[in-house]
Amino acid sequence: MSFGANSILDMGRWALFASQVQLQVTGENIANVNTEGYSRRSVLLEEGPYIDYSPGQLGTGVKATEVVRHFDEMVEAMYLGQSALSDMWGNLFEQLKGVENLLNESSGTGVSDALSQYFNSWNEVSQRPDNYGARQTVLNDAATLISTLKQVDNDLSLMQQRVNKEISAQVDEANTLMQEIADLNNQIQVHQVDGQNNANALFDERARKLRSLAELMDIRTIDNGGGNLTVLTEAGQTLVDGESAFSLEFRAATKTKDLRTDSTFDGNVYFDGSDDFEYTIEFVASNAGDPVGQVGSGAGAAQFRVSLDGGVTWLANEDGSERHFSARGYDDRVNVEGLQIWFGSDTDSQGSGTGTFVDGDRFIISPHQGLYWVQNTSHAEEITPQTHFNGEANPQRLTGGSLTALMTFRDSYVGKYRSKLGELAESVIWETNRRHSQGAGLQAFTETEGTYRVDYIDKALASDSAGLAFGDRLQSGSSFMYVYNESTGLLASSAALDFDGNGMIFNPDIHTLEDVRDAFDRTFNGAINATIVNNQLRLEAEEGYTFAFGTDSAGLYAALGLNTFFKGSAPNTMAINEKVSGDLDYLATGHVNGAGEMNTGDNTTALSMYALREEDVTTSTAFEGTTKQSILDYYNGIVGNVGTDVNRAQFNANFYGTLAKDLDERQQQISGVNLDEEMSDLIKYQASYTAAAKLITTADQMLQTVLSLKS
Repeated sequence: MSFGANSILDMGRWALFASQVQLQVTGENIANVNTEGYSRRSVLLEEGPYIDYSPGQLGTGVKATEVVRHFDEMVEAMYLGQSALSDMWGNLFEQLKGVENLLNESSGTGVSDALSQYFNSWNEVSQRPDNYGARQTVLNDAATLISTLKQVDNDLSLMQQRVNKEISAQVDEANTLMQEIADLNNQIQVHQVDGQNNANALFDERARKLRSLAELMDIRTIDNGGGNLTVLTEAGQTLVDGESAFSLEFRAATKTKDLRTDSTFDGNVYFDGSDDFEYTIEFVASNAGDPVGQVGSGAGAAQFRVSLDGGVTWLANEDGSERHFSARGYDDRVNVEGLQIWFGSDTDSQGSGTGTFVDGDRFIISPHQGLYWVQNTSHAEEITPQTHFNGEANPQRLTGGSLTALMTFRDSYVGKYRSKLGELAESVIWETNRRHSQGAGLQAFTETEGTYRVDYIDKALASDSAGLAFGDRLQSGSSFMYVYNESTGLLASSAALDFDGNGMIFNPDIHTLEDVRDAFDRTFNGAINATIVNNQLRLEAEEGYTFAFGTDSAGLYAALGLNTFFKGSAPNTMAINEKVSGDLDYLATGHVNGAGEMNTGDNTTALSMYALREEDVTTSTAFEGTTKQSILDYYNGIVGNVGTDVNRAQFNANFYGTLAKDLDERQQQISGVNLDEEMSDLIKYQASYTAAAKLITTADQMLQTVLSLKS
């Protein structure tokens, strides 16, 4: 190769081209200074090859090899993780503020005020037991309490329904993003030629999509180069694999089974009802590995335990011992918290499952809409966020992003608030009815009907299969009744219910509704006629008689809804017993004294109702266990929990938001466009371009000089 004017001309041409590319890229940076997700670009220059020559090695100029984007993949990976947590806590904070506003007691019209008015009305009627105005006030304040509890529960329910719509929309958005990322992977594969042609705009677009996806859910990426990018959840479910995209589904209630290899059970679990928690059912044996048993109606049926937080904690009895349930068929369905659970064949819920369970056989019931990762038409895995009762998130599910926030808010927060509100309503109902059912009004009964029904009249009232709302609160004890001569008002007889003809008291683990009916007929034969109508007990006085209720250490009258003030067992079913609201004489303010008398001025029951304001009562939830405190303190605890949750969410939103912002700023320091720097580069590249042009002009003049010599 010879050197001279031609080589200088060639060198100038390449220098001119390099400066032109640099000016082009700089102009692109300046033009996109405000474009979201744009990464600053620059041109890599490379010296031309050297040629050994005399008087020494001479260069051939410069070569613009490729246009590169400035982007830190490690910082971005860290940002995606912190962004998901920031969006989760930020979204959760916004949602929880709505609950805080709902339970705001400053207006004087909240649950706490309604409870106080309700208890105070009993104090007022205790001072004037025979005054119908005071009696009506009790009913009015009770109605206000009921409507307030219902309104709060309904508003919380509406929040859950609204959240479900948001979740559905965000699932669609996530699926769209995953498909777009897969499409971008495909385009990058086509356009990317490492070291020669970088698909910078496509890489920027993919990074923007990844950030949008991270706002919805926690993700991590594995970049194998070019368009071969894999996107996974933090738990490991693949969302995008190169050019392939998977999908998410927001499905209705469902169930799954996980049987041990040595299990011979052939069938499935079934349920009826809905709940905000996921039920994990696990069969247990006295010795690990031993067969557990089969589905059956007797005492030898297989036993299982239930967890509402993924198997971290298990439902317990009041004494703290683990609570076990029997595996039953359809006709003996077991009531577990908010669900009826039974076992049938794979194809028929009312069929018979066969085979034997072994220790560790598991079934999972998701009685609400949940989020599922769909691998193919035959495999879907639940990834609904789950918070254990110890406060830790299940790492096998989603743990970040707005989807996690919405579903956690729906289940772990609103679900708990509604559960505690339900326990509050249940406690008010039970404690009121417990006292009222042993009291007396201004007149005796000629007939009454229990407000609580059972599913099966031939099953022990405290059994899980009986279906009695307050069956778990029953205990062994005596239930007294008084019978009067209707014309004279004198006591005709009084006795405790006799369950075997020899004075046997009530035993909730043995006696059924049929047994209770028979006990009434046996004890008060000829005076009271007991029948079962629509699985509820009905009592009618025979002609010439009336009756009143007395001391009931078993809680039988309250559990069956006899002589009770409230009916229902939850905020949405709570109501005043029509027997009382239809006739104020049946509002029990007094009691039947030791002589069997009902006195109009007696205020014993009314005073005990007012004392309930400060009295500690037993409350129990799956996530808090059993506690003892007053009803007012229990509700104040709910309000306090909401406040604590709001503060925690706000703190975490600020904390993770700060971390995400810091990482974003670090990324912007690398990939962001600085106009001052770009303007400086513009001047520098313009000078380079001018110099290169001058070089070409000089080479041209050299050639002209040489040509003029020949002429």
